[in-house]
Amino acid sequence: MNTRSSDSPQFGAPVPDWTPPPTPEGVVMTGRYATLEPLNAEKHAALLFRAYEGEDHVWDYLPYGPFTSSAQYHRWVHSVADKSDPVFFAVRNLDTGHFDGVLSLLRIDPAAGSIEVGHINFSPALQRTPVATEALFLTMQWAFEAGYRRFEWKCDALNVPSRRAGQRLGLSYEGTFRQATVYKGRNRDTAWFAAIDKEWPALKEAFRVWLDPSNFNEEGHQIERLSDLTALVRVATDPML
Repeated sequence: MNTRSSDSPQFGAPVPDWTPPPTPEGVVMTGRYATLEPLNAEKHAALLFRAYEGEDHVWDYLPYGPFTSSAQYHRWVHSVADKSDPVFFAVRNLDTGHFDGVLSLLRIDPAAGSIEVGHINFSPALQRTPVATEALFLTMQWAFEAGYRRFEWKCDALNVPSRRAGQRLGLSYEGTFRQATVYKGRNRDTAWFAAIDKEWPALKEAFRVWLDPSNFNEEGHQIERLSDLTALVRVATDPML
């Protein structure tokens, strides 16, 4: 239905010279603490299974897992490693050399300039570390610097740590889709968060400050909190937090 009056046209802002960005297949991303490389069953599966072994809770909010054997996990990695969407990456801790987690870029829509980070599964050794934060920063950096206009984060609305993480990264809450899907026989309401390209310069500076070694004391504890550095960038906060 068109309700626009003739004297007050309402159109979106022009996007001049728009060129769809590339997809992330085959990309390697490297920072100070972490490297993300394309997930490969032969190279990564056994090492990742060892990192997750005995920690079944890390699979709670994922639509697959836990896996009962290294062979079973290997088959799963093999089944997803060559997909064009999602594009999976193994996360390597550059200090230890260990592969301690997986994430992906998905819902890849170059024509719209939109991309999402998801399937995030960090082992306990990776969680709440600069390595984990930088791994997520690297995906955001790649997306915006490749030309994407929108970077999304979604999670089960009941997954409060994930909602908190999205806010901490500077992504704005955009609402909750009720009864969005069913996984593992359970309903999922999905909370949506996103950042857009005009917010990226300020977010990049916030991450630069937080990830700098000078932001950590001798015990490795942060001096400035990332959530404080990104707070002014967020245009909407999560009402659950």
